[in-house]
Parts: sequence; structure tokens; C-alpha cells
Amino acid sequence: MGDTNVQKELTLILASGSPRRRQLLALLDVPFVVRSPDIKESNHEGEGPRVMARRLAHEKARSVGADIQAGLVVAADTFVCLDGRVLGKPSDADDAARMLGRLRGRPHLVLSGLTVIALRLSWGRTVLAETTVWMRDYNDEETAAYVASGDPLDKAGAYGIQHREFDPVSRIAGCYANVMGLPLCHLYCLLREAGVAPDETPVAACDRFNRRVCGVASQILGV
Repeated sequence: MGDTNVQKELTLILASGSPRRRQLLALLDVPFVVRSPDIKESNHEGEGPRVMARRLAHEKARSVGADIQAGLVVAADTFVCLDGRVLGKPSDADDAARMLGRLRGRPHLVLSGLTVIALRLSWGRTVLAETTVWMRDYNDEETAAYVASGDPLDKAGAYGIQHREFDPVSRIAGCYANVMGLPLCHLYCLLREAGVAPDETPVAACDRFNRRVCGVASQILGV
């Protein structure tokens, strides 16, 4: 059971300007508002991607929470990691094509730091979600058409797993929503710990939205 003081802070504030995170959070069917964080997303010297993902998620939550008096702030930061190195958002179309070429036919990791903070209370949690992603062996023509669509340009690693036409991924091990930028079952667990989780888990809604059956939800949720 969550602390009764935490239970009073029912308003969710999504600390993100990402339309995909808004879509995913809406699947929980709870009211929320959106505030964009104001932080510099830089790497600290000697900092690994897992530590950086957790730190940036926490900094995003604190940045938004500094200007709000009450509520629960939800923040996430997602990285694509290949050979231990972070692939950010491509700088232009040529960079997107290069990233997709490096990822083609290979596995990589998607890491998301996820933070929930109850404002005005000494309560907050940060967790890390990890998904292994195997890319299919798409050809140069498919890559060029996908890059020309503009879809890769605002995405870490230059791809969207949910893109139906390009369909870049052959299989995954872990949370699908994590690859989209917001691991919903991990978030549900944090809200459950805070005592403000909705009655329904996000599993059915997430499966309908993504047109797939999740194989790891029960493991993450502990049910």
C-alpha cells in the first residue's frame, strides 16, 4: 500500500514533449497534463548509458517539479545502445541512414530510465527498463524510402519500432512499449507503489494499441 499522503497527489504530470509518450500514458486511462522539461541532455565523463538514462529521467522530473506545487511527475529518458555506445537522434537524413545501416541485421539494447516523484513529499523512485531488439536485414532501398518519410529524424537510433511500412524489427526480448519510449508496466508498478495505480493494468490496452500480445507483462508486474 502506498503512503496515504502520496495517495492525495493524484494529478499526473508527464515531463515530456514526446507525442509517443503522451499516446502511451493515455493507455493507462488516468488524467494527466504535459510539461516539457528544461534540461541539457549531456553525458557526464565516465558515465555509462544505464546510469545516464536514470540520471536524465530524474533530472527531467525534478526540472518540471520545480515549478509545480502538487502532483506526481512522470519522466523517462530512452537510449538506443549499440556495442555499448549510445545512438541519439540523427542530426539529418544522412545520419539517419548511417545509423540504420549500423543497426541492420544486429541486436542492440534499448534502455529507459523512468522516474516518478511525488511533489512536496519525500517520495520518489527511479527504475531502469531494458529491452533487447534484433533488427531485420532491410535493404538499402527500404532504408532510403524510410528516411525520406521523415519518420526517423526525431527518434533515438533513427527508427520507430511501431512503423508499419518499414517494420524494422524482427524480434525483441523485453517490453515493447519501452522501445517506444515509455515502459508502461514499469510505470504501473511505480504508481502501484505510490498507491495511485488505476484498477486495470495497462496490458490489454497496450496489446490493442500495438496489435501484439505481450509476453513479459506478468513478469514485470509480478502477477
